[in-house]
Amino acid sequence: MAYKLMERKTVSAGRVVTTVIVAAALLLLVSCREDMHNQPKFIPLRENTFYADGRSARAPVEGTIARGQLEDDPLLYTGKVNGQEADQFPFAITEKDLARGRERFNIYCAPCHSQLGDGNGMIAQRGFKNPPSYYEPRLMKSPVGHFFNVMTNGWGAMGDYSAQVPVADRWRIAAYIRALQLSRSAKSGDVPGRQVARLASEQPASGNNANEGTSERKTESMEAK
Repeated sequence: MAYKLMERKTVSAGRVVTTVIVAAALLLLVSCREDMHNQPKFIPLRENTFYADGRSARAPVEGTIARGQLEDDPLLYTGKVNGQEADQFPFAITEKDLARGRERFNIYCAPCHSQLGDGNGMIAQRGFKNPPSYYEPRLMKSPVGHFFNVMTNGWGAMGDYSAQVPVADRWRIAAYIRALQLSRSAKSGDVPGRQVARLASEQPASGNNANEGTSERKTESMEAK
């Protein structure tokens, strides 16, 4: 009886060993799969003797334009016409565009230029060099393409914002800067008639707060124009 028990234990141990060996063999076979792990390919920036110049990376075909980089409108993408900064917009500026321009201006420009555009933003107040005021005669006479060009390529101590601000938003910011400039010298007669009527209908009966609110709305109307 004892002999039979020993024989059974020996058989069971042998099966266990066999199972382990088979499993290990299967794992080895699985690990030997090549698929795409060992494919004939060029490693970027690594020397390659297949081509005469020894480079694995090939130069694009002459005239190749990357997807999304077809900048075929000089005014839109450079702010210039015939190499000169243009005083025109590449698309019609609406009230919605001005609102967007104001929002982007307050995010990217106001920290240095201030929300008024007078060059006394918080960064300047804390020791950084003051940027020029938009109301200087030189900038009052500058074409809108100049402001687009500065945002695109930088100017003096100001770096470019081409990576942070898309092309269309740069034009909207330029439009808002022009609205700020116009608001400095605007007269009541410059406000469109429909805006005057709206302001008159919204004007409260009396009170200093009412006058302040009306003044703010007039400023917004000039900016919208």
